[in-house]
Amino acid sequence: MYSMRHLEIMAELPEHRTLGSAADELHISESALSQAISTIEKLAGETLCLRRKAHGFTLTASGAHFSAMARKIIAEVTELAATFPQREGVLRGPVRFGCFASLSPHLIPATMQGFEHPQVQLTVQVGTNETLVPALRSAELDVAFVYDLGLPPDMDKQPIYQTAMQAVLHPEHPLAQLQRPLQLEDLMHEPLVMYESDPSTNYVRQLFAARGLNPRIIAEVPQMILVSAMVGRGLGYGLMMRRPNNAEMSLEGRPLAFRELQVPALPGAPAAHSSVVAITPRSVKIPARVQALIDHCRAAMEDSW
Repeated sequence: MYSMRHLEIMAELPEHRTLGSAADELHISESALSQAISTIEKLAGETLCLRRKAHGFTLTASGAHFSAMARKIIAEVTELAATFPQREGVLRGPVRFGCFASLSPHLIPATMQGFEHPQVQLTVQVGTNETLVPALRSAELDVAFVYDLGLPPDMDKQPIYQTAMQAVLHPEHPLAQLQRPLQLEDLMHEPLVMYESDPSTNYVRQLFAARGLNPRIIAEVPQMILVSAMVGRGLGYGLMMRRPNNAEMSLEGRPLAFRELQVPALPGAPAAHSSVVAITPRSVKIPARVQALIDHCRAAMEDSW
């Protein structure tokens, strides 16, 4: 029968290229680790790890599957230990939450402040859907706050707040002086500083393409604060989702002008309106402490508008 130590060893192996590195992390000798792997393989009845001198090791397909199952079991045991025994009305244990990068300055501080459960330990990971969704599937994260754009069907979602695309311009730009909502046609010939991070990038391109428009992109940058900084210097305009507690100035303190974007709906085209949602794996029951964080985040965002 496998022991928890066996599971811990197999769960750790995918994070390393050499047995020496894995042994250091597990606080055992390399020879002891090699012997433990042999014991696990004997119990499993097949090879899980190909070990080659001077070339590290490689998990077999069975070994990778074993490791994934081991991580899941360890996460469930950790959840059990963190949850029980639990005094009535007291939440305790870890909550690991993720946040889409461009949302993080607006959402993370407000969410972490005022979360009144001192026995719940919060840790946060910032990334994109490409990193956050796999982390949810592997139980490295409990919940992630992202835009409701292109989400996979194996994720459940709970709404946090509604949002819509808006244009950000230098205050002296002629379009910033208009007393009406802007349209994509107004922006088509203006220099666009594109925020480069899917699904946001693909979403913006689809908004233009569905209307037969081709934006004039002068730069594609990986950080929203860089978009704002370039707009603040009059180098172009940006497109971003409306957010709570969003300061109308760049990181350099230069003023910005945010303008509503009016995008009529078209059949088969993405809508200009979206929402920020909390996503969790559909196969996992949400622990009370994770749900408490989701509810607190929603309330904190409502208070921040």
